[in-house]
Amino acid sequence: MSTPTAMPASPPTPPPPPARVREPFDRRIARAVQAVTGRALGPHQTAIVRIGFSLTWLVFLLRELPHRHELYGPDGPWSWEMARRLIADNRAFTVLMWSDGRLWFELVYGLAVLSAVLLLVGWRTRAVSVVFMVGVLSLQNRSVFLGDGGDNVLHLAAIYLVLTRCGQVWSLDARRAVREVREAREADDAGAGEPARRDLVGPLLWTVLGGFLLAATWFSEVTGEWWLPVLLWVLWLGHGLWWLVCRYAPGEPRTLLDVLANLAHNAALVVIMAEVCLIYATAGWYKIQGSRWQDGTALYYPLHLDYFSPWPALSELLGSSGVMVMLLTYGTVIVQVAFPFTLFHRKVKNVLLVAMMLEHAGIAVLLGLPVFSLAMISADAVFLPTAFLVALGARVVRGRDRLLGRRPAGVLPEQRRTGEEHGPRTLVG
Repeated sequence: MSTPTAMPASPPTPPPPPARVREPFDRRIARAVQAVTGRALGPHQTAIVRIGFSLTWLVFLLRELPHRHELYGPDGPWSWEMARRLIADNRAFTVLMWSDGRLWFELVYGLAVLSAVLLLVGWRTRAVSVVFMVGVLSLQNRSVFLGDGGDNVLHLAAIYLVLTRCGQVWSLDARRAVREVREAREADDAGAGEPARRDLVGPLLWTVLGGFLLAATWFSEVTGEWWLPVLLWVLWLGHGLWWLVCRYAPGEPRTLLDVLANLAHNAALVVIMAEVCLIYATAGWYKIQGSRWQDGTALYYPLHLDYFSPWPALSELLGSSGVMVMLLTYGTVIVQVAFPFTLFHRKVKNVLLVAMMLEHAGIAVLLGLPVFSLAMISADAVFLPTAFLVALGARVVRGRDRLLGRRPAGVLPEQRRTGEEHGPRTLVG
């Protein structure tokens, strides 16, 4: 008698996937607010923008140092009296209208160079960025008919940098903050209970700038628009309040000031990004309307202008190839029009970003516009990936250590912090 065979057991039914719980709307709003107020976003991007624009302005000032009197000083074709009449109409801000003397001009020009150097290395960036802005606006508004397009970008960026916390990384301020935290920890471990080191440079710099603001208020009739001195007073009082709170009230008042500073920083960062997108979008769409850009011959003409040919042989070699001229002409339009639409696709955005930077490098070499190209590359740098900037910073530090024969520094990871050693402090959550 045969025994019945057992039926194979059916495989167990996999459990249904868990239902996706939708996060409540108020929690999403709270998380978004916490992200915006908890920290200053893009610390490496704002640092590279700070370095780029300060270097651009420094290169321009040093390049034109022998010609400064003809460009912005008393020996220029655009005389002091003509500038005074124009500023009386357009109300542009400049401290060069306080006096037509040569000594005052030399002092303003020297301070502009010094502020560019200090902002480049990140020394007291909160105060120096204001002096940098004053120097840029004063010289550019003195002779508004000078410039190659990059001055307009630098003009706006100098104002935006004042509102950013651009010294969080790659700056002397970041190094000083790391040193102060390390010294405080060592004092706590040793149980010394010694008072913190007094900051004498900050109050002294604040006092000197206060005297400058008094002079700016006194000469407000010939300085320019009324809102800019008001902004300078607000910034001056805000810096003083920040120092007092950090020294005597490091609790909730400091948290509130951090939130306000983060909001201003993040808003200015968004404005810088929007400005770059607007520049490329308007430039691209205006090019589309031009007949020379439509038939692919637009780049042929500047390559054959003696004024824009620092390397005539190179310009002739490139301009003699009709295919290359056509490809560069159409490629320029495509990249500029498409870039704002690729911001949410990281890989495509990075490819177009490299293409635009190479384009500006080509403009600097072929057309002899290095300051314009450097200004645009500095503006483009706001979109560089954080991982690339961190790796670039590490390579620069290693190269510096090899060049100077130093041992590898151990404070680089700490300098990447955003200044909140105890984690982000917010008013939400």
